[in-house]
Amino acid sequence: MWVRNGDETVATCRAGGAQSGPLPTRMGAGSGGEETVTTALTKPKPKTARPPMYKVLLLNDDFTPMEFVVLVLERFFHMPHTKAVEVMLTVHRKGVAVVGVYTYEIAETKVAQVMEFARRHQHPLQCTMERE
Repeated sequence: MWVRNGDETVATCRAGGAQSGPLPTRMGAGSGGEETVTTALTKPKPKTARPPMYKVLLLNDDFTPMEFVVLVLERFFHMPHTKAVEVMLTVHRKGVAVVGVYTYEIAETKVAQVMEFARRHQHPLQCTMERE
């Protein structure tokens, strides 16, 4: 008989019966005065790795209005207005700025949303992603 006990699976069998697997760890009296043997089988915990992260970058151009860049940062990256203005100025002065770090799927979606939004409003704004 198998019994789940927290992170441990315990196998119990009647004494005198055939037993395969690990050696018994506990012995005790079962119902009706019979002796039982209990064996603990521990499962190894799987090690999960963190997914790789990707930086979403906003690139400067000479044609996209600053107000539009601020709108993009507020709308797609959920930045407060003051932070969006600060990041927009970084893009303007340095030519590029990291606007967020996400898993691959989320970064890819953000880039696609920004590019579609800019295209729909006829702005050449560029947004890319790269592995962190």
